[in-house]
Amino acid sequence: MRKVLLPSLIIIAASLLVIRIFYLQIIDDSFKLKSENNAIKKVYDYPERGYIYDRNGKLLVANQASYDIMVIPREIGKDINIAEFCALLNITREDYDKRIAKAKVYSPRLPSVFLSQLNKNEFAAFQEKIRKYEGFYFQKRSLRDYEVDYGANIFGFITQVNENLIAKNPYYNSGDLIGKQGVEQSYEDILRGVKGVKYIQKDKYNREIGPYKEGKYDTIAVAGEDINLTIDAELQKYGEELMINKRGGIVAIEPKSGEILALVTAPSYDPGILVGRQRSKNYTLLYHDSIAKPLYDRGLLAEYPPGSPFKILTGLVALQEGVVNEQTTFMCHHGFSYGGGRFMKCHGFGPHQLHNGIYNSCNTYFGQAYMLTINKYKDPGQAVDVWSSHVKSFGLGQFMGYDLPIGKKGNIPTSKTYKKIYPNGGWRSSTIVSNAIGQGEVLMTPIQLANMMATVANQGYYYTPHIIKKIEGEKIDTKFTTKHVTTIDQKYFPPVISGLFDVYNKGTAYSLRVEGIDICGKTGTAENFAKINGKRTQLKDHSIFVAFAPKDNPKIAIAVMIENGGFGATVAGPIASLMIEKYLRHKITRTDLETRVLNKSLLPEYAKLGGLNEASKIESVPKDSVLQAKIIKPKAPVTTAPKTEVKKTAVDTTKKN
Repeated sequence: MRKVLLPSLIIIAASLLVIRIFYLQIIDDSFKLKSENNAIKKVYDYPERGYIYDRNGKLLVANQASYDIMVIPREIGKDINIAEFCALLNITREDYDKRIAKAKVYSPRLPSVFLSQLNKNEFAAFQEKIRKYEGFYFQKRSLRDYEVDYGANIFGFITQVNENLIAKNPYYNSGDLIGKQGVEQSYEDILRGVKGVKYIQKDKYNREIGPYKEGKYDTIAVAGEDINLTIDAELQKYGEELMINKRGGIVAIEPKSGEILALVTAPSYDPGILVGRQRSKNYTLLYHDSIAKPLYDRGLLAEYPPGSPFKILTGLVALQEGVVNEQTTFMCHHGFSYGGGRFMKCHGFGPHQLHNGIYNSCNTYFGQAYMLTINKYKDPGQAVDVWSSHVKSFGLGQFMGYDLPIGKKGNIPTSKTYKKIYPNGGWRSSTIVSNAIGQGEVLMTPIQLANMMATVANQGYYYTPHIIKKIEGEKIDTKFTTKHVTTIDQKYFPPVISGLFDVYNKGTAYSLRVEGIDICGKTGTAENFAKINGKRTQLKDHSIFVAFAPKDNPKIAIAVMIENGGFGATVAGPIASLMIEKYLRHKITRTDLETRVLNKSLLPEYAKLGGLNEASKIESVPKDSVLQAKIIKPKAPVTTAPKTEVKKTAVDTTKKN
């Protein structure tokens, strides 16, 4: 039996191997596509990226034709006129040598991008003589064509993939384009489509002789899907205009859905400058502006002490914990004494309850309410954790889960925070009372502030903020339609909202009223320190304002943060009122506020941080000004669908059903 078993196994294995070889060589020859790179040329057909629209169907981002010059190093003809070649493409011989060397490093046998993103005019002259330059050919692509000059931080941009990404993701090849930052990155898989491929047979002389296997393995490019954003284009544009010559962020949210209506960061830039052959130079200029930081999205990344708007949460937590009610009264003497002779200043005076404590922004009331909350528990560590848990239920102190690729958690302190700061113990409510008024260890981003106000407007719940409204042929992620309920009972919100309403009617925002619109808001001022020449220096305070409107059935919640803006009602408040009226009425009646904001420049304040470098000077002029320092504007787009149309024309592709 053993004598028969071994020969039988050998015969069976050999038979299986022969059958497999026969199948691969005779029946299925697709392996040749990989094994015969010298005989088969692979040519990609790049799809057109999906269009981007705003919530109302306004076209924001389309496409325009572009051409990449490709090279296969080992196929470069020995007799080509390099000087003529360089002159046609407006490059130097040094540039030519560097690009060829880079292509050889990638692969001598495979195509890679020699020169990218030529527009129609640049390509025309080269196209006539391309047959003279063996080893070079062109690849048609589509580049972004921005229909607007705002929203750069929302869109992101398109750039070439790097070697690390190619190694991780087999879909991409050298020279491929990919979305970076903004929705271009978040929705890359949807917007990019699926590239097609054609296999071209070559003879022994390396000449193309036609499709491999009559195109049996060729695939057709599938265009990317269109998307609608939640952004209101006109509101976004208006917000960016109001922020000229200022630094900070504006975030507006629809409370009932969590849809982001506007996401403004300042200073910003025209997204069109990051398209075409000048993209790299312009990006480098923006990247190295370490003072104004136009690539830094302050609405999502900047963490600030929230200041007085945080008193809203201090009051709600105190009500929930039962340490105060609407009638609880504290006497304010322009502040109050606490913790062994220390004194917290306040601009208020006299008796304060919850209602007038809110609209007068009384530090005394909220400082006392916070200490009662902490002192309710014997262990201050347990107390802080209870307080922290309430506050975090508003989406604070954590990544919010929105659909943009960047963000910061902010900071809501816990008992662990103070165990690190005070390892020997001894801390108590009076030690950390600054948290009550949005100072201390509390940090929030503008989008967290806006979401906090959306939650208050909804009286205790919110939806995760998001930028996507509609994807053609698909549903949006269910996490954006899931309700998040806070730990604060609904019954405690109406008295707080009443106080916020009177901020406009009786309090610190009285001068910012808009007739016919019931706005609930809260002014804020946060202390601002920076290191200048190695010394901690106090600068002009940050100006903060949060609001929602209308009071009943709110349609918009907003947070405005202006660096070095001073009092909340000075700069941030007027911007909030104007943005609210613009969204609800599509016009402005408070033209006095509008004129004041548009004429307000904070550049002298920012100059105290060390002066304005060349790139940061671009924030002192409108984004479409030819005076923008060294920014190279792209040429007029070509081969683009008219802005009134939605039909795609740049690349021959097939849409998915």
